[in-house]
Amino acid sequence: MAHGSRYKVAFKRRNEGKTDYGARIKLIELDKARMVVRVTNNHVIAQIIKVAPEGDDTIISAHSNELKNMGWLGSTKNISAAYLTGFLCGKKAAAEGVNEAVLDIGLKSPTKGTRVFAALKGAVDSGLHIPHGGSVLPDDSRLRGEHIAQYAESLNEEELKQKFGAYLKKGLSPKDLPDHFEKIRQKL
Repeated sequence: MAHGSRYKVAFKRRNEGKTDYGARIKLIELDKARMVVRVTNNHVIAQIIKVAPEGDDTIISAHSNELKNMGWLGSTKNISAAYLTGFLCGKKAAAEGVNEAVLDIGLKSPTKGTRVFAALKGAVDSGLHIPHGGSVLPDDSRLRGEHIAQYAESLNEEELKQKFGAYLKKGLSPKDLPDHFEKIRQKL
């Protein structure tokens, strides 16, 4: 640790690597609602948050676990689930009268085609206006899970059971994932 009379201790959350205060201040100065997307090891969370003097206020929240209640049999952490979670968040925002927001990805690197941008595409497709560049959004075929279905078709029965056992236990063949995705999207 540095010593001296001129040393200034950084904020605790900055030291822990949890908050980029420069980016946060820029988002707050916009005076718009933020669509906050967080990806955990098992889930995707999308929230619409407004800044208030006493602290941030979460207006709308969508969690990929909510997709299970609507019949989703796939993983709650893949790119398809991220899109559906963003789509659900956008639909909830429209019901609450929120029609525009700014994307907040936190400390995630803005890598093209990631789950964060899949959630963004879902929110935009549901009618929420969020400024973005189209080049960062994932392809529609990846959102529907066609890459998973193609990979599953290349496997023999034993490999399919080994790699997609969780899907098969739920009664979903990975080859049927694109159709299942569209069915759930229509329900939302």
